[in-house]
Amino acid sequence: MTSIRADLVLSQSAFSHVVDVPFDAIDIASWLFALPDAEYQRCAPPDHIAAGATWTDDGRRMSINVEQIGTGLVVQHYVGEITEKNYCRMVSLSDVFTPHGRTKVQVIWELSAKQLADGKTEYTNSVIRIRPTISSPLSRKWVFLSNRPRAIARARRAIITGERPPLC
Repeated sequence: MTSIRADLVLSQSAFSHVVDVPFDAIDIASWLFALPDAEYQRCAPPDHIAAGATWTDDGRRMSINVEQIGTGLVVQHYVGEITEKNYCRMVSLSDVFTPHGRTKVQVIWELSAKQLADGKTEYTNSVIRIRPTISSPLSRKWVFLSNRPRAIARARRAIITGERPPLC
C-alpha cells in the first residue's frame, strides 16, 4: 500500500455524511467503477468534466477522472489499491496542466462506509494531495520552497489559482 510522508502533503480534506441506507446495501466499489460520466459531472458542475473506468495492464481496476481545479486541468489516473464493498483506496499520479506548465501530483482518494447503530450508514470521502514530482520547471520550484512555510503557502495558492509560483 502507498505510504504517505507527512512532509510532502500539500492538502488533505475529508467529508462525511450520514445516509439513510443500510450498511449491507452499500457497495462503493461497484458504484465507483460503474459511475456514469453524466453522474460524475452532476456532482460538481462545471468542474467535473469526465469520468470513466478501465483496467491497468496488470489487471487492477482503474477510475479515470478529469476535472478543473482553479485554472488547472487535472487528469486523474486512480488505480485501486483496495476495492472492497465498504472501502476503496485509490491512488493516482495525476497530470496537472496549468497556464504555466505541466506537472504531476500524487492523489490518494479514500471512500468508506461505516455501519451506525441506528441502521444508517456514515459515508466518508477523503482526498490527500502530495507534492508534485520533480519532472518540470513548475515542480522544481516546489522543491526549492519545501522548507519555507510562508513560501509554501504562496506556492500552493499559486498552483490552485493557476498563477505563476513565487521564486522565493
